[in-house]
Amino acid sequence: MTTIFSACAIPAVPQAQPTTGAAPAALGQNRRILVQRLGRAEYLPTWELQERLLAETLALKTQNRLAAETGQPLAVTPNHLLLCEHPPVYTLGKSGKPEHLLLDEAGLAQHGATFHRINRGGDITFHGPGQLVGYPIFDLDNFFTDIHRYLRLLEEAVMLTLADYGLRAGRIAGLTGVWLDFEEGAPNPRKICALGVKCSRWVTMHGFALNVNTDLTYFGHIVPCGITDKAVTSLQQELGRAVPLAEVQERLLPHLANLFAADLISVSS
Repeated sequence: MTTIFSACAIPAVPQAQPTTGAAPAALGQNRRILVQRLGRAEYLPTWELQERLLAETLALKTQNRLAAETGQPLAVTPNHLLLCEHPPVYTLGKSGKPEHLLLDEAGLAQHGATFHRINRGGDITFHGPGQLVGYPIFDLDNFFTDIHRYLRLLEEAVMLTLADYGLRAGRIAGLTGVWLDFEEGAPNPRKICALGVKCSRWVTMHGFALNVNTDLTYFGHIVPCGITDKAVTSLQQELGRAVPLAEVQERLLPHLANLFAADLISVSS
């Protein structure tokens, strides 16, 4: 089972009754999250790292299925969280429209950016310096098997982090991500954090991108998420000052840990 969820538009209402985890009772649930702080990292090697960690976890789950059939001991599946920022890059999800990139190859080179088609859902988005990107490779069997709840908790962690800086953020019905001026009828709704995930047999990849000190002019070269009537913003834009990316990262982590009832374990990259 592989499920792809848009970075732009899925129902913004969590399931009323989340389903329980499907991990075998003999295995139990591993609520430790291994956190790698990658710093500035090129996009393609980071994507390849996600794919490798996903493949390793899926292989363990296959082994566990076979072990359960023969009464053998089961392995604990890991949960990873990669945190980084990227050099300028545009990524297009499976349901995206290439024409939403407004630059040709020469234009990309002029702006020092690259372009990649990837296997998440959604349309086009931008990653670049000053943006905090998080890639959870979680086995949701360790937490809950409810992808909508998972997305809502990622959004909630970002909203709580923004509240630490005095910003009131929320959701817009029908759209994923975190928004300012999100209330119905607000004059200037603007996205500060985008989400897009892929889930294979309840193991996630891709994740969230929070604009901290991001150069927002890069968004002018795309139709972000295919949405033409809403703006994009950053923490720096809203506060009128730059904010250390590492500071935001370390404020976000406890919120994630609390929401997922998890222990964070720092590991070297």
